[in-house]
Amino acid sequence: MIIESVDLQNYRNYEFLNMTFDNKINIIYGDNAQGKTNILESLYVCATSKSHRGSKDKDIIRFGNDEAHIKVMVKKHGMNYRIDMHLKKNKTKGIAVNGIPIRRAVELFGIINIIIFSPEDMNIIKNGPSERRRFMDMELSQLDKIYLSNLVNYNKVVVQRNKLLKQLQFSGDSGLVDMLDVWDMQLVRYGSEIIKRRMDFIDNINSIIRPVHSKLSGNKEILNLRYIPCTTIDNFKDEVIRSRERDIKFKMTNVGPHKDDVAFFINDKDVRKYGSQGQQRTCALSLKLAEIELVKKVINDTPVLLLDDVLSELDANRQNFLLDSIGDIQTIITCTGLDEFVNNRFSINRIFKVVNGVVSNEN
Repeated sequence: MIIESVDLQNYRNYEFLNMTFDNKINIIYGDNAQGKTNILESLYVCATSKSHRGSKDKDIIRFGNDEAHIKVMVKKHGMNYRIDMHLKKNKTKGIAVNGIPIRRAVELFGIINIIIFSPEDMNIIKNGPSERRRFMDMELSQLDKIYLSNLVNYNKVVVQRNKLLKQLQFSGDSGLVDMLDVWDMQLVRYGSEIIKRRMDFIDNINSIIRPVHSKLSGNKEILNLRYIPCTTIDNFKDEVIRSRERDIKFKMTNVGPHKDDVAFFINDKDVRKYGSQGQQRTCALSLKLAEIELVKKVINDTPVLLLDDVLSELDANRQNFLLDSIGDIQTIITCTGLDEFVNNRFSINRIFKVVNGVVSNEN
């Protein structure tokens, strides 16, 4: 799978932009705050309908404008796809695939399989559990549309249930209690499917990440991920019932996969608590490399890899390992300069320079 081109209009700091990518290594370089990451973000938005930065649509639109457009051309399994995205300040975004509008973002997932590696990913281990849940959700959503559907429904149930909990705090209406029973059933139904799929996902990641991390650490370390669900599938229903009074008191749902976590263990020691910063970064790198291999295995194709100014965060050994692992994957790299380590380690197929939202092709 390759991304052939991207066209932007009134996106972030770009009034107009057209870029055609090589199917191997692409470098986008320039000083900080010139708009390099904005290009990668636009590709990620077209793959997932969301920004990897967590930005809202209105924040993505160029200052002084009400709308923005993204067009991405993709080739996958010998077929061509055109994805058009119309971002609006005060309305829901419009999305079309090959000129046919789609109603739900779930229909977009899986057309482009993108893996993005940014400096923020280095902190996935030491940051809070929401970052690690987001990692599972974004990866599984690209690979499994049933998971995405269950996740969307589950999140809707949590929102509706929380609204009802706020009403119940001030009313003893039996009708509201009956409605809570209905939401509880839905919570357990969709939540159980999410837990089951996350367990399988972590098992699959572990089978790939162990040899990757062992090689990266010079055969000194064994990395193991442990899924830590808030509750088990068997106990889910009972836990929700037991938590009802507390939920009403705090006006929020306290049991379910939205409270799950993932722990990283090196040689049976919790990396978050006892690992050095170097070990945490190596784990983050191992996780991304395992992610690449898992996507290859599931979709029987290569994903597109976006490296957002991440090489500068890695030492020479980890840089070499990452660059050697890219292989035949289309890769788009942002960096502040064409450093010697990049030039000497692999051939660069296409080079772009960014200055104040203007991109020039240098080869």
